Amino acid sequence: MKDTIDHLVNQAERIGVIGSPSSTSELTLDILGTAAAKKLVGELAFFRYVQDGQAHYALGQITEIKLRNVWHEDPTMRSLVRQRGRIDAVSERQDTHLGEMVISAVFSTSSNYSYRPSILGTVPSTGTPVYLANDTVIQELLSLYRDQLFYLGHVYGSTPLLPLWFKHFDSGPEGAGEAYHLGIFGKTGSGKSVLAKMILLAYARYPMMALLVIDPQGEFSKEARGETVPGEFRLPMQKILSGLRKPVQVHGVRDLVLDRWELFAQILYESPFFEQLSIPKGENRQLAANTLADRLQRAKVMLRDLHTRQAFERAWELLGDENVQKVFYRADGPRARFQSMYDQADPDFFFANYWLPVTQLFREDRRDAKKVEQLLTNMFDPDQAQRPLVIIDLSIEQVTQATNSINALPLFGGQTQPQETPLFWNEMIQALVIRRLLEGIRTAAEIAYKKGRTLNTLVLIDEAHRLAPREEPENDEKKAIRGILIDAARTTRKYGVGWLFISQTLSSLHREILDQLRIFFFGFGLSMGAEFKALSELVGGRSKALDLYQLFRDPHSSFDSTSREYSFMTTGPVSPLSFAGTPLFFNAFNTVEEFLKVNHLDS
Repeated sequence: MKDTIDHLVNQAERIGVIGSPSSTSELTLDILGTAAAKKLVGELAFFRYVQDGQAHYALGQITEIKLRNVWHEDPTMRSLVRQRGRIDAVSERQDTHLGEMVISAVFSTSSNYSYRPSILGTVPSTGTPVYLANDTVIQELLSLYRDQLFYLGHVYGSTPLLPLWFKHFDSGPEGAGEAYHLGIFGKTGSGKSVLAKMILLAYARYPMMALLVIDPQGEFSKEARGETVPGEFRLPMQKILSGLRKPVQVHGVRDLVLDRWELFAQILYESPFFEQLSIPKGENRQLAANTLADRLQRAKVMLRDLHTRQAFERAWELLGDENVQKVFYRADGPRARFQSMYDQADPDFFFANYWLPVTQLFREDRRDAKKVEQLLTNMFDPDQAQRPLVIIDLSIEQVTQATNSINALPLFGGQTQPQETPLFWNEMIQALVIRRLLEGIRTAAEIAYKKGRTLNTLVLIDEAHRLAPREEPENDEKKAIRGILIDAARTTRKYGVGWLFISQTLSSLHREILDQLRIFFFGFGLSMGAEFKALSELVGGRSKALDLYQLFRDPHSSFDSTSREYSFMTTGPVSPLSFAGTPLFFNAFNTVEEFLKVNHLDS
């Protein structure tokens, strides 16, 4: 083993030696003349040294290159340079290039012919050779963990692959033993969604791990269905997941059965139903919606039957009852106005246009439809040989698409219900459904924990800054969602539930959620103003790392798609080359073929 790594070291390209001053946190490199013209910033370098009588191998990324020429710094020489522009005996010949290298991982050789994690407990002597790392050296040092590695791209601005690992949240050789929360941040077009899909596939390799995607925009759902998604990097998610034998379930709003009376009252409040009866949004409408839901419950009407004409007739009858009206309109004048509108209204029109679009959300006899509770129970079932990837498509687009999920049923008076009834859907209803899902996840996690098992589940939240903003949300539903997510970030880790938050911004995502994240991926677009301040706080003020991050180019500034670079800085226990959470930099794959081939997903 030692002979193997030493042979590889001797074959590696030498770029410099350790210089002075250096410390265990940051090393100064004296760059060799033969390497002075090379692109070295971002490169992964390594060196061999002896510590406690054993051979050690330290790796790290070069974060900065400085040029020094002491002769050019002399005032007299500067005057000559000003006149001549160049002094042949001094210019270039007396240049020295100094590199800054931050150590991210150290390996020591052990007696059982393997490499074990260690620390840089001393500073190697000046003159210690420093080499460029390559795939062969990295694979040798990580040979024991080769099957656990996953790759999202290459070392920043270089050719070696950056090894990462995404472990499931249970115990065992490939398990982390606990759940992690992850975050992906960057401007629109920085590659967040593509990176999230690749990470999702990394976790999909584990049969015992369940995955849930809450998809407000519908992008993940389209990928899983095999539909065309805009962009050059189009992952064949459906084919890959099939090759991994990972069951995939994509549920749209028409596939979900809501199962709470309070949800019915809130959705009816949001709908135009009461507005058409002269009750504007406010306390009176809230009382009307709650009262109607309560009286229907008392009348033994079932949620699943609300879509029937019989249930509507009962609701319509209740609204015409003066005692019911007095609950939400105490004064005679408003109550008389309501009664007038009620008398003039066409019940058939109200049923078809205002009642059905709301009550279809609670109907159980739709084809392939499932209650939220049933869906979550099936997903969290630990006895499945292959636990599924479940995607909840909450996009407005899919709500308006024509489906055949609603079957024609006979209605009151011999009429026939049309096959397609549009569902009432807006941002508030979306928030209500997300809240129901989050409450169900939290409840399931607590029940599993009491039974002595963990859920081993990753939940992906897209557009997280909208669901958990730092500023106070404008309504109670969004406040409730934010509160649930904050509580989940604090508590569900011990239940084996990890969260992956995707956001365009750092500064607008709630601070308590950021504080709970263990693994971060920062894409382009966070290098100015409040975003950079938030980034600096999370990275711990590592100025050299932040300097390197600020070199990231906008991917869309490239001349063509083939030269486009999606650069990321990552921190946390996501790589075997970053023991202490030192920031690592990489360029994500920009071709699907390379991603599939490197991770053996193309078979």
